[in-house]
Amino acid sequence: MTQPHIVALGGTLRPTSATATALERALAHAAARGARTTLLTGPAIDFPNYEPESALAHPGIRAFVATLRDADGIIVGSPGYHGTLSGLVKNALDHVELLRRDDRVYFDGMPVGIVATAAGWQAAVATMHTLRTVAHALRGWPTPVAVAINTAEPDALDRADAQLRLMVDQMLGFVAR
Repeated sequence: MTQPHIVALGGTLRPTSATATALERALAHAAARGARTTLLTGPAIDFPNYEPESALAHPGIRAFVATLRDADGIIVGSPGYHGTLSGLVKNALDHVELLRRDDRVYFDGMPVGIVATAAGWQAAVATMHTLRTVAHALRGWPTPVAVAINTAEPDALDRADAQLRLMVDQMLGFVAR
């Protein structure tokens, strides 16, 4: 099999985003297992609000769509804002609509890893569940293990590392099948 391409998208516009750090760690696990990886966070997903008629005029959106078309698996990560995903991540996912006429529509047939971070379990878990629903709506196959991270706890990212590794292992196992 060729080298699988795992794309992680999400995070915030802050350079110290806990979500982006978790996505980076997940991609490091994928790379250690031989995958090619791409991280789309911060400015790489900071698009104007989704407008289907003009979206592809934006070079960043064209690059985003091209990267998703090349992906074998997707990891979506969002901070929990008021118990759900952030507007930045939601808007990026709205742009996945530009794949609606592709041979592989949206995330059809691809494993989707889910990562949610928040300064409390309630928002992290609620965001994780919402991201699973979005992955299903985009025809993706969410991994059995999703990762909710309570960033208010000490060493939260370090303690989530084993779960991130397991989620990535499930994604790569799915791709190999």
